[in-house]
Amino acid sequence: MTTRSLWRPDVLGEGYQQRVLELGPDPDGEGDVRAVLVRRDVRADETVRGAVLYVHGFTDYFFQTEMADFFAEHGLAFHALDLRKCGRARREGQTPHYVSDLALCDEELELALAEVEATHPGLPVVVVAHSTGGLMTALWLDRRRARGEVAPVVGLVHNSPWYDLQGSAVMRGPVTQALRVASRARPFRQLKAPLGHYGRTLHVEGTGEWEFDTTFKPLDGFGVTVGWLNAVRRGHARLHRGLDVGVPALVLRSDKTHYAADYSERSDVADIVLDVRQIQRWSGCLGQETLVVPIADARHDVYLSLKQPRDTAYAVTEKWLREHV
Repeated sequence: MTTRSLWRPDVLGEGYQQRVLELGPDPDGEGDVRAVLVRRDVRADETVRGAVLYVHGFTDYFFQTEMADFFAEHGLAFHALDLRKCGRARREGQTPHYVSDLALCDEELELALAEVEATHPGLPVVVVAHSTGGLMTALWLDRRRARGEVAPVVGLVHNSPWYDLQGSAVMRGPVTQALRVASRARPFRQLKAPLGHYGRTLHVEGTGEWEFDTTFKPLDGFGVTVGWLNAVRRGHARLHRGLDVGVPALVLRSDKTHYAADYSERSDVADIVLDVRQIQRWSGCLGQETLVVPIADARHDVYLSLKQPRDTAYAVTEKWLREHV
């Protein structure tokens, strides 16, 4: 049975609290799993008209306090979820981010949403998600809608969502087929992939302006496992057949992709992780009113871009919130 601990101070310090969501035995055999819900304290001078539930991507966790402040300033009490085996939630010996089926994370998503709803009863909730979190939340909301359980969610904001596998057609064809077989034989096997430099474009130890815990978010990223990537590819296939998330959606992406083995100034003004053309192509599969906005010179996480594109992303988000929440 799932149990929840009381709220306690979070690693982000004053103004943030966390609540551990114990989820019990891992279906993938890595001991007991948990998720961690983080909330930003509502300040005395703030008015709450709704709430946000934020979901991170791969090799990530919630640390973006500027983003939390933005939503709070616009009347949305902010909550973020570190999924099982991710960030605050990962226990020693567990494979970072590993799930054999993305639907396993529905459990903590439902618990987190229930907590938000209990704290702010009757208020609308906007789900905000980045990268892999975008794929996961689209699939989750489609399953909720199919059960007739759309409320209290009223909107979805996707920040550079991972809607398809980047790279050559071979990756999306024969390699994807091979994953299905390999995931049954050696699901935890790590795939050989070049180290990226995306994390270094963000962190103050690299060329970025952001501070985060590099044990939760390593600068060179976590290794990609066969079983996890197979789960993602199955999620992509389901998305491509068409979903219905039940609510209006805003999809933010960079205006360009730039792949390169080494860092250059172009790395700071493009998505160096995903192919933005794929984001554009598959956004229509969300099934409801969807606005896709390219942000000039944005990074993969548009809310962690350089100041000018970041300000643009927030301005677009603010306008969409006024119209839809």
